[in-house]
Amino acid sequence: MRNYNIDLEMVKELEDKCVKIRKDLLNFIYRIGMGHLGGELSIVEMSVALYYKYMNYDVMNPKMEDRDRLVLSKAHCSETLYTIFSDMGAYTMDYMVEHFESLDTAIFGMHCNRLYCPQIEVSAGSLGHGLPIALGLALGARKQKKNWRTFCITGDGELNEGTNWEAFMAASHYQLGNLVCVIDKNKVSMTGFTKDVMNIDPLDERLRAFGWDVREINGNNMYECCEVLQNLPPAEPEYRRKPIAIIMHTVKGKGVDFMENDYKWHGGGIGDEDLKRALKSAEDTRRVR
Repeated sequence: MRNYNIDLEMVKELEDKCVKIRKDLLNFIYRIGMGHLGGELSIVEMSVALYYKYMNYDVMNPKMEDRDRLVLSKAHCSETLYTIFSDMGAYTMDYMVEHFESLDTAIFGMHCNRLYCPQIEVSAGSLGHGLPIALGLALGARKQKKNWRTFCITGDGELNEGTNWEAFMAASHYQLGNLVCVIDKNKVSMTGFTKDVMNIDPLDERLRAFGWDVREINGNNMYECCEVLQNLPPAEPEYRRKPIAIIMHTVKGKGVDFMENDYKWHGGGIGDEDLKRALKSAEDTRRVR
């Protein structure tokens, strides 16, 4: 039986945290001069829900043995995770700016690298590789009889890559119920709408045909993010069942009105005047209670 007992006070706290993360992210991108704000903003709610509430994870002890794993396959959006790590106390913002793609240290890069940033589970960047690696992690948990769960965040445009579909097929074959693929379906790619670049719909039917348990939510609604994560079945590695796909219907550039649904904000920096407008827009999303 599903549990709909969602703590509304917790939801409110997480919503306020999203406002802070969006504003911190905007300032971070402004200072480093580059980023992928469109897709970084669209995954804020789910990333906040996972790191602050639903993953068994300690940002100050990122290699603890029984942690849940998160693979950011759409790794060009790594700055969202860096911003969360900073807010959770792992780094100061100044430290991240100083060591972002610097020639000598480069602890933080446009695409995440686990060799330099210990909070990163998997180095990624070439699209389509994250889900196959997450599949291997889930299989590893089964072999070791460990109860941790593997999450993988992919983009909808990223599903153009055939390696994803090989992984969808393999995860279903091995019945990896401890694997959750979170698809950021913001419907906008680098050069236009995803349906025009390469249509992946009906995505829900295709994933079900590949043997996945599919759940659809508004990925920019914190209550729905909490509900779907709270109602995941236990990550029992030896219990064989369908892997889970969460299709998040999101808005690219969410929280900044002039960026929303505009592919021109897929990548790049942000200037002084646009930063002021963006910070105000992000703050305006805070709910009055």
